[in-house]
This record gives sequence, C-alpha cells and structure tokens, in this order.
Amino acid sequence: MKPERKQEIKDAVRQRYADIVNKGSGAKCRDTVEAQSGAKQFSSCCGPSNIPKEGSLSESCSSVPQDAGAEQMSSIMGYTRENIKDVPDGANLGLGCGNPVALASLQPGETVVDLGSGGGFDCFLASQAVGDKGKVIGVDMTPDMISKARKNAGKIEADNVEFRLGEIENLPVVDNTADVIMSNCVINLSPDKQAVFKEAFRVLKPGGRLAISDILTKAELPEMLRNDLALIGACIGGAATIETTREALERAGFEDIRIDLNEHTQELISEWDPRQSDEATDYVFSAYIQAFKPALPM
Repeated sequence: MKPERKQEIKDAVRQRYADIVNKGSGAKCRDTVEAQSGAKQFSSCCGPSNIPKEGSLSESCSSVPQDAGAEQMSSIMGYTRENIKDVPDGANLGLGCGNPVALASLQPGETVVDLGSGGGFDCFLASQAVGDKGKVIGVDMTPDMISKARKNAGKIEADNVEFRLGEIENLPVVDNTADVIMSNCVINLSPDKQAVFKEAFRVLKPGGRLAISDILTKAELPEMLRNDLALIGACIGGAATIETTREALERAGFEDIRIDLNEHTQELISEWDPRQSDEATDYVFSAYIQAFKPALPM
C-alpha cells in the first residue's frame, strides 16, 4: 500500500473517532460521507447511538441516550453489569467487538498496554485487575480520545493508569515493558497490521501475551469494499483474513497463536455497514486472538 493511501486511511479513522467522542457537541451518529464513487453514504458510528434502549437494532438512533446504548452494546460484547458500573461516567463509548480484559486473565502487579484505548473503558477495568502494584498504559492516535480518557482517569484518581498519544504502528512505549498487550476492535483500522504486531512484540516482555478482540474475514474482501473509507472506518473494510493475521503474527515472532470466533457480536457487526447491506457482513466476524512472545531460555 502506498504511503499516501496509508495516511489517507489514518486521517479518515482519526476524524471518525474524533467525531464519535465529540458526538454530544453536534456530530451525528450517521453523518453523510463522500464515497470514492462520489455518491453520498451514511457512516455508522459503530457505537452506542446505533443501539436503542428498547426495541430492535434498526430503530432510529436520534432519541437514544448515549449511556443506554453503550451499556447495551457492552453487554452484548461480554461485559458484566458490574464492569459497566465500575468505570467513570463517559469512559464507556460502546466501541468494540468483545471483551479483551476477560480474555487477558490479568494478574495483580502486571503491566498492560491497550492499543487504541479510546475513552479508557478497558484500561480502567484492567487497572482494577492489576492493582496498585500494576500499571496500565493506553495508547490512542486521536487527541480528543486521549483528552477524554485523561479526564475520566481524573474522576476516579486512577494513579496506575496513563494515556499516551501515539500510533499503534509506532508505540510510544519502550522495549520489554508489558506483560500483556490488549486491544478491542482497533487493529483492523490500521493500514499496516504487520507493523502493529512487530511493535507489540517489541513492547512485550519475554513470555508476555496478546489478548485481542478484533474483526477478521473469512475470505479476502473484494477490492470495492477494501477501498471504501466508510467501511474501513466502520471496522469492516480494513479487516484481514484469518490466514493473513496468523502469518503476520508468526512473522513478528509470536508463538502459540490461537484465533477463536466470537459469535455473540455478529448482530452488532451487521449494524456497522453504512449501506446496511449483507454484502460486507457476509465476509466478516468478530474473533478473539491470543499469542505469546517466547520466554527467555532457562
């Protein structure tokens, strides 16, 4: 992929998630965007405002309270009611496709790096699991998200959590820092997934592990879907195949790779297609991805 195309994708994704975090100040949950063909499409937020408090997923989002939609989304992803109540107001934006915190089986004293930390929801849950002797670092490339997450951390005086502005292809974290790297529906947004996994490997301690919830595809998406910025931003167009993902992890150096289908979130994914067609969602599914950095020899 040409560098200018990678930058175009990053800019579109950054703007999309800035719009989501600022939704309360005027952004719409289904804003019109220009498709590459020149025709206008609707860009789904793939977040809380698509999910009504009561009724079907296809109802109008205009009157849906953000917190109610986020709670319903998170419940479908696998978070408990206690998880949702245990984070500061405004941290749960309802973004994601699973629960990587549960997948990670975090232990007290561990250091966690969250790729694409958003409003900080998963970071705050992780901070409770690792305790005062542990540490959680959230990384996000959207300044508005970092600002929101830091404000959320201040609400609960989360001293073991910090948020850093940066791209997941070039993490602002030193080598051999993390026991765990987690991510929730973010790596599919990257135009250079090999770089993401290489950086994750660098940042993990020997013996460290990945705990990722993300969108993958059963087969390579048609070029028309892969080139659609609206679908990329909706966590569909940029998804990689199972085989490509496994190969990228192996090239980065990971071992004991496991990729499992997460069936519970398929109804959410069907709502993310801005055209509300079956063409894209026939290909994609939510998956849990686990892998390990080899431990040092004894």
